[in-house]
Formats: sequence, structure tokens, C-alpha cells
Amino acid sequence: MSTPQLLDPTATRPYQSYVYAYPHKTAYRPLADRPELRTLWAAEPKDALSLYLHIPFCEVRCGFCNLFTRIGAPGELTTRYLDALDRQATAVRDALAQGEDAARIRFANAAFGGGTPTYLEAAELERLCDIAERRMGADLRAIPLSVEASPATATADRLAVLAGRGATRLSLGVQSFVDAEARAAVRPQRRADVEAALGRIRDARIPVLNIDLIYGIDGQTERTWRTSLDAALAWRPEELYLYPLYVRPLTGLGKHGTALSDADWDAQRLRLYRQGRDHLLAAGYVQVSMRMFRRADAPPQGADDYACQTDGMIGLGCGARSYTSSLHYSFDYAVDLREIRTIIDEYTATEDFGRAVHGRRVDGAEARRRHLLQSLLQADGMPRADYRKQFGTDPYEDFPAELERFADRGWLEREATAEVLRLTPEGLAHSDAIGPELFSAEVRAAMAAYELK
Repeated sequence: MSTPQLLDPTATRPYQSYVYAYPHKTAYRPLADRPELRTLWAAEPKDALSLYLHIPFCEVRCGFCNLFTRIGAPGELTTRYLDALDRQATAVRDALAQGEDAARIRFANAAFGGGTPTYLEAAELERLCDIAERRMGADLRAIPLSVEASPATATADRLAVLAGRGATRLSLGVQSFVDAEARAAVRPQRRADVEAALGRIRDARIPVLNIDLIYGIDGQTERTWRTSLDAALAWRPEELYLYPLYVRPLTGLGKHGTALSDADWDAQRLRLYRQGRDHLLAAGYVQVSMRMFRRADAPPQGADDYACQTDGMIGLGCGARSYTSSLHYSFDYAVDLREIRTIIDEYTATEDFGRAVHGRRVDGAEARRRHLLQSLLQADGMPRADYRKQFGTDPYEDFPAELERFADRGWLEREATAEVLRLTPEGLAHSDAIGPELFSAEVRAAMAAYELK
């Protein structure tokens, strides 16, 4: 591994945006024509679809969180939500099952996210699995199934349901094993409770355990970061995600700001990232992306949840997105809790789910950007042959200025004849700068015009 470079304060800022999907959700807009799903999916391949079910409920709202989720579910809200999810699943399956395509519909992987899917009680999780299987036709015991959980909701009865229904991966949002850091991130939890939850997960024998950790928390040091890394490694998780802290508008931390200057905070996060990366590599983990590390002997899980260079994503729930080759669509998005409650109430009252109502068209140029962006940010890089096969052109023809700029900065291996475009270790460290630089001018303009809510 090359020697890490020191942060140059005049260089591009390393932490601009976490890019896990493109175009960004803030570039979506209401669709004036409200196209029918059966028309959208009529000519799409349906033999390797991804299925995502979104549960927009949490027991608390962490200070850094800008996900689509609300605190609690008063009255019968979870029941009403699952009722709506059932109606949506029925409509989507009907749209997919047109003519001779019906027999060829197959799901290659599935995920339950949020929010916190395990906010649902055990019986409600059974119903969630029934919706995926009986309504959508996904064989959860035959495909990778990933589920997100929090320590407080990773109870034995819920985990038993998930294990029994075929869950292959359980992702636990820990963020820090240091109680003071958890409080600083507005995430009320105790290490003892986190350790107890991890014990229950291992007892449930779900094949893959992922632990999420965050670096850049106010007051965090190299010593306390090492404490969290070692505490996580003690459980020998098959996967570890290391997330840089972001302070986003309308979140709890966003309302109070950060004690560090931007330059100091960038330097701190880069320092902690490199420490965490090197520590995990020395412990026998393989780096998959800037954030993701997988134990070298971990069982394979198929495609990573959000590395979708190809289309064919079915999202169910008011915080989920669906992808066809020409349209990415969802429901409205918000961060403010009052706005989120309104959107959830509108979703649970919806009877007709047969149309796409909110999204963004994706033309050939945007599809090229998406493929390059989501491939290049993986440690293995992007085979140019795959790109040429899909688009009929070479990435150096389509993105000469961007690729040259990345190479000049030392972020991209400078071999124009190489058959794989691959980031250097410093390029991976700057993934959150590289991703936004590949956004089109049109997407940038739409994001800039988005009204926060």
C-alpha cells in the first residue's frame, strides 16, 4: 500500500457527499404524466430483480440521521403501513406479471431497510416476509436477504423470525462502543446493551453479521476509535462498514453545528479513516469500497445492496426507490419529522399504487455516468469491457477530462491501456469527492433547486 498523503488544504474537500445511488434523490421531481407501472416494466428484464422493503420507523432519531424515518408509530400506524405495503406489492406484482413475462419473474436478492425494520414486532416481521414471498414471489430462503437492525430492537423473538425466514445478513447500527461518543452523536445507548444485542445475533446463527461504525464524532480520538474497532473485531463480524460522520441540514446535529472547522474536521476524518482501514486490513479484512470491509473467509453474499450498476430494483414502501432502465422513481422525500409524518400518512391512505408519481428520467448519458460512478467507487474497479459491452463506447471516450483529473490527483491508476479502471488507495479515501464530481450538470442543477423539507 502506498504511503498516505497529507491533507492539502487547497485540494478538493474529501467529504462532500455519500453517493450510494445516482441520480441523487434530491434530483427527483413529481412526474406530470404519472406513468403506469405496467408500461414502465413491460420491456424490462425481470429475471434478476432486486427487492427492497422500507420500514420508516425508529425508536429514536439519531443526531446525524437524514434517512426517511419517524420516531415511533402511534396507534395502529404499523398495521396501516403494512396494509398499504401489501396493496402496493399486489399492484407492483400485477404490473410485472404481464403476459408471457409472468413465468420469468425472479428476484436475485432482497433487503429490508429503513428506518429500522426490526422496529416491527415479531408477528409484524412475519407479515413483512409474507408480503415479500406471497405477494411479490421472492423465495427468501433461496436468495440473499439482508436486514437492518438497532441494538434495542435486535430481540431474540425478532431475530428468530428473521433467521427462520431465511435472513443471510443482519446489519447492526452500533456507530460507537464508547458511551460518551454515542451521546455526542445523539444516539442514546450503552455499550453493555450493544454487546448483549450482538450476543443474541450470534446466537440466532444468521450467517453474516455486519457492524456499522462512525468516525469523526465530536470528542473522538485515535484511542477511542481504536476502542470501537477492537470491540467490533472481538465479535469477528463478517462485514464492517466505516462511515464518516456528516452533519446534514435539518438533522439533530445540523441544528447545532460542529465544534471543529471544516479543514480540521476533514483532517480528523481522513486520519481516522486511514487508521481504521489499516487496522482492518491487518486483521484479515478485504476492502470492498471506501466504507465496506469484508472478512477474507466470509461466506459470499452476492451483489452488494447498493452497488446497482444494472437496473431492475423494486422498492416497496414510502421511502423506497425503484429503478428501470429509463426511470428511477419513488415517493416524496423529506428529513423534517413533520413532513415525514405527512408523507407516511398519505402513503397509508393510498389505494391505487399502479403509477409512478415521483422520480427522474435516466437517458443514455446519465446511465453511463451511473455505471462509471458506481463501479469506480468499488475497490475492484470497473472492467472497461463491461462498459463497452453495455454502451458501445469506452469510458475514456465519454469521460476523458474527469478520468484525467482523477489520475492527475493520484486518485486513479494512470494506465490508459489497462482493462480495469481502478482507484488508488488515496482515490478510495476520496470517494466522497470523486462521486459528486461525476454528477451531470443537469442533476447538479436539480439538486441545487431542491427545497429542503
